[in-house]
Amino acid sequence: MHPLSVHHIGHAVTDLDAAVGTYERLLGATLEHRETVPEQGVEAASMHVGASRIELLAPLGADTPVGRFLEKRGPGMHHVAYEVTDLRAALADAARSGADLIDAEPRVGLFGLEVAFIHPQSVDGVLVELVSQSRTGAEHG
Repeated sequence: MHPLSVHHIGHAVTDLDAAVGTYERLLGATLEHRETVPEQGVEAASMHVGASRIELLAPLGADTPVGRFLEKRGPGMHHVAYEVTDLRAALADAARSGADLIDAEPRVGLFGLEVAFIHPQSVDGVLVELVSQSRTGAEHG
């Protein structure tokens, strides 16, 4: 697996509107896209910070993955997403290298991207998301 780049860094927040405002005010970030995904229990905002992207994630409830993360750790970095050309091949490579895959198969993630996660225990405590453009050709943003 050879990622093309860091696609984004996910940041768990308690108040999405406030976090968007903070990134705009302090870092000059611009809002790229905002979406609520009830089946994932999250509302997300993709922010451009210079040439980079930050994904702000707010839980829709306490019993969601991001809600549990916030309860356990508080606001902060949630995951690092790496863009790959072929997500299925990247997952196979990661599994062969001993990674504990959360998603054995790609799924549709936020903003129409094809995504899969690798367990933090496999990557020194960091949740890793692998990202590629979905089969439908949807663009991020």
